[in-house]
Amino acid sequence: MSRMFRLTAAALCLASLAGAAIALAATTKPGHADRVARGKYLVNMIGCNDCHTPGTFYGSPDLSRFLAGSEMGWAGPWGTVYAANLTSDSETGLGKWSEVEIAKALRTGNRPDGRQLAPIMPWMNFANMTTTDAMSVAAYLKSLPAVKHAVPAPVPPGVTPTGPVLSFPPPSAWDAPRTPPAGH
Repeated sequence: MSRMFRLTAAALCLASLAGAAIALAATTKPGHADRVARGKYLVNMIGCNDCHTPGTFYGSPDLSRFLAGSEMGWAGPWGTVYAANLTSDSETGLGKWSEVEIAKALRTGNRPDGRQLAPIMPWMNFANMTTTDAMSVAAYLKSLPAVKHAVPAPVPPGVTPTGPVLSFPPPSAWDAPRTPPAGH
């Protein structure tokens, strides 16, 4: 009887250790649902909604079109650009981008096609985001329902855009971009 008791106790101990190992693995390698939840948290914390959801700058974000892009232009020395559709729509949003491509664009400022993101996009703030966090943001964006909305195309400098814009005047001497001296 004591041998049977010891074997049962050992089996329960091993089962507990295996369960703990599985639980630890689950917390160190989040599943898809956990990544999406983390991505949702990050997207809300870093303020993607501010620019990418229509109506936000008018005090009334349209959450039925959450992150579907905006027609409020951002005008500056770069011309006029518009906040992109970040939903999973394959024609007007990120539907054709992989999670890896989204994460890379967040951290490098470069789209999969090689073009740079709009200069007003604060990707530099996200450049040091961990790979796990960048992939979580990407997983969340890919989970959004597709909203078909093509934002206006960028308008080159010197061309007057149609529609509403937030304009940035030319920078003061203090804020003007500096170029390094020749030879540096």
